[in-house]
Amino acid sequence: LKLPYQDNLSALIFEPSFKHTAGEAVFNKARVINTLGNRAVHSHRAVSEADALVAVRELFHVAYWFAHTYGRAERPAPGLTFDPTALPRPAAAAQQTAEQLRTLEEELRSRDEKLATLLADMNALDEELKRLRAEVAAAKKAAAAEPDTHDYSEAKTRDYFIDLLLKEAGWPLDQPSDREFEVSGMPNAERKGFVDYVLWGDDGKPLALVEAKRTRCDPRVGQQQARLYADCLEKQFGQRPIIFYSNGYEHWIWDDKCYPPRRVQGFYKKAELELLIQRRNTRRSLAEAPIKPEIVERYYQTRAIRRVAEAFERDRDRKALLVMATGAGKTRTVIALCDLLIRCNWVKRVLFLADRVALVNQAVNAFKRHLPDASPVNLVTEKEAEGRVFVSTYPTMMGLIDEMRDGQRRFGVGHFDLVIIDEAHRSVFQKYRAIFDYFDSLLVGLTATPKDEVDRNTYSLFDLENGVPTDAYSLKEAERDGYLVLPKAVSVPLKFLREGIKYHQLSEEEKDQWDAMEWGEEGERPDYVEPEALNNWLFNKDTVDKVLEHLMTRGLKVAGGDRLGKTIIFAKNQKHAEFIEERFNANYPHFKGEFARVITFKTDYAQNLIDNFSNKDKNPHIAISVDMLDTGIDVPEIVNLVFFKLVRSKTKFWQMVGRGTRLCPDLFGPGKNKEFFYLFDYCQNLEYFSQDISVTDGSMEDSLGKRLFNARLELLAVLDKQLRNPTPGIGREPEVTYGDPQTDEDVRQWLAETLQREVAAMNLDNFVVRPHRRLVEKYA
Repeated sequence: LKLPYQDNLSALIFEPSFKHTAGEAVFNKARVINTLGNRAVHSHRAVSEADALVAVRELFHVAYWFAHTYGRAERPAPGLTFDPTALPRPAAAAQQTAEQLRTLEEELRSRDEKLATLLADMNALDEELKRLRAEVAAAKKAAAAEPDTHDYSEAKTRDYFIDLLLKEAGWPLDQPSDREFEVSGMPNAERKGFVDYVLWGDDGKPLALVEAKRTRCDPRVGQQQARLYADCLEKQFGQRPIIFYSNGYEHWIWDDKCYPPRRVQGFYKKAELELLIQRRNTRRSLAEAPIKPEIVERYYQTRAIRRVAEAFERDRDRKALLVMATGAGKTRTVIALCDLLIRCNWVKRVLFLADRVALVNQAVNAFKRHLPDASPVNLVTEKEAEGRVFVSTYPTMMGLIDEMRDGQRRFGVGHFDLVIIDEAHRSVFQKYRAIFDYFDSLLVGLTATPKDEVDRNTYSLFDLENGVPTDAYSLKEAERDGYLVLPKAVSVPLKFLREGIKYHQLSEEEKDQWDAMEWGEEGERPDYVEPEALNNWLFNKDTVDKVLEHLMTRGLKVAGGDRLGKTIIFAKNQKHAEFIEERFNANYPHFKGEFARVITFKTDYAQNLIDNFSNKDKNPHIAISVDMLDTGIDVPEIVNLVFFKLVRSKTKFWQMVGRGTRLCPDLFGPGKNKEFFYLFDYCQNLEYFSQDISVTDGSMEDSLGKRLFNARLELLAVLDKQLRNPTPGIGREPEVTYGDPQTDEDVRQWLAETLQREVAAMNLDNFVVRPHRRLVEKYA
């Protein structure tokens, strides 16, 4: 066995060498023991006798395997079985005195000191390890000669995973009627059946049933049987339960009064099931309810809400995508939608997801302003707060999903009735799709990318035809209606000549790579390596000086033409931004270092600078930004946007353009409104994202780890072709070798073992891995 990265029990169990040595059955039993142990320690609830019995039973099987495999003197009889009646009844623990506790502490300290001394003597320890390893190897070899015929009850262990998921959702399963509940009226000879699990309400009526199928079966084979059970329960109790069917790996929910079956990642809590059943009779028609004009009043916002409501109510869809130009009021539109769904009892709790803390803060403030009764919660700063609308970044939510309280998940699969994705771009789906798959909720996506340029994977996520969102309102329409303004591209005297390729000519992998770069984590975007020629150009004094001169002379001006209007310069990285500021101050010293300022995630008191930038009469008037002002900054006074960097993500490009589209009355004087803004493009981004070409977006950049995995897999395939008799899998016992592999066979064996260890090291309890557990277990 190999020591893992940590020495806790969970890490030891999931270390690939243990799983490979112990086998699937023993590994799963160790997982159950560890899970139940964690709940006993971290939950305030008492451990039930049934759970304690399961833990001891699984420990018995693990101990049997260990004794059979490594016993040196004698081995347990093959027919030995677990006998729960042999367990001693617990006796009352004697109260220990303070003196006894001090004595115990001294004994433990003494043992720790002896162990530390022993570990320090590495030579003696190495000799002892060599001797013990030889004894273990001999015992294992002898055990291999005797087939292990012990019944490890593997199916029973895997079925118990359903119990664990139910207990995560707060179902104790401690009543006889919870399992194998007899019903009458089944279409069989006996006219009866036994429901695997029934989840009861406080009124004694069934809220849900769970039909458990064998782990090797598709759970959907139990769909009709589960429906017949629901018919029997409805006839007996006068309430139709929600239907679940599961094989321990895959789980399906079927509320056949409202929706067709759909896959879920777990089970609902009692209150959530009660709400589902109650809504069958209390949900009001969305089409007949009014939309509050004090939240939204523009026609296209009302139209978007009605179309989403129609998709949810008439078409029974559970997903919708709104394409709306930046500045057209997407946030207020979804707030009005939330208000409508809450008033009509379609929704109780909402999750609003954004990819920047600044956007989270903006959304929380907007909800507080327009829907204060929903008690908006900022999960980034108030992780323990409760409310009806929760706003979070994606990474924060990823962490909170795995959080447990008293043995239950705080955010179960049915916790939210509606999830809203602010700026639904490809990088979000690649990195965080697990969130949308985890929550069994209505889903609404928002994007400013024109509908013809939204990538097909986004439409696929929302189950929509490519190019046909639920509703769309373009920048051109907004300009026609007088709600937004369009840019005017300024002819620039110099520009970096990009490679001759256009966006649509990139491979899907390349599109994914650049989108991942553009949409990296807040303030931590990896600085990808640009061509040396570009870096030399961006950091050239003459280049920067000419760009600044052109901007200062040709940019739109305010204050009677005396001052450059509010401007954002999009820089490549922090050093580039600082270099631009340095050259500005060198060329325009009379502004005393206040006119142009770097505003990035690394800037101290950046929000104070943003507040000043948002004031039309205050410095700075030029904000030099890296990512921070690309999205989520609403300053109507902005009249100049300077693209001094290569942009490769189409979604990000439109977000950046959207910084200038807001209306601003009387900006240039009384009655002289902002009618357009200037766009200075020094890196051929406009040519790169030509609107005359069809656009196909791709996937995220592969991580280094994924690229290494794929490269090793490809090398493995090549070696298999070259070797005349390749050894399939890694079933043979590897020879002990030292140093680097010497032959192609050794390289192939090393590659196979390395790939297997990576797959086997995946934590099956992680909610991201859980949906793929069957594949992970197959290849681990």
